[in-house]
Amino acid sequence: MGIHRLNHAVLYVSDLARSVAFYRDVLGFRPVAMTPDGFRGATFLQAPDSTNDHDLGLFEVGAGAGQSTAGRSTVGLYHLAWEVDTLDELAATAERLVAAGALVGTSDHGTTKSLYGRDPDGLEFEVVWLIPADLLDDAALAARKQIGRLDLDAERQRYGGQTRGGVGISVPA
Repeated sequence: MGIHRLNHAVLYVSDLARSVAFYRDVLGFRPVAMTPDGFRGATFLQAPDSTNDHDLGLFEVGAGAGQSTAGRSTVGLYHLAWEVDTLDELAATAERLVAAGALVGTSDHGTTKSLYGRDPDGLEFEVVWLIPADLLDDAALAARKQIGRLDLDAERQRYGGQTRGGVGISVPA
């Protein structure tokens, strides 16, 4: 099975309108008209620069739904990670997450620079920028074995804010 990317994820949410507004206004996803006729309580969204049919399906289960206990008392998915093209976009995403009260952490994983956020239901996600293959060095590769503090300003000085990430790794060189 030759998997080459994640096509979409589906999340159960307590309040569909609130979740759609969050993913639209904070992360830039846009609704796509593909909900089957007669089906209520679902919205499908596409990320801003995606070529997928849709990237995220949101299914409403209602206000009475309990919080996810995955990782605390049950097995389950921890998070999904979405990749952005530039460190400038990562910084802009950090600003939007802060403004929404949704940024819960940042980290430097050596080859990836990461933000962690939570949606209105507390479901965690990651937004990452990957060092392009031709800029990887021994220090970045070795740092994959640790979690460091992310200094976005220093990373933008080192790699450039508009340097396209993931080239030669997640996108062809």
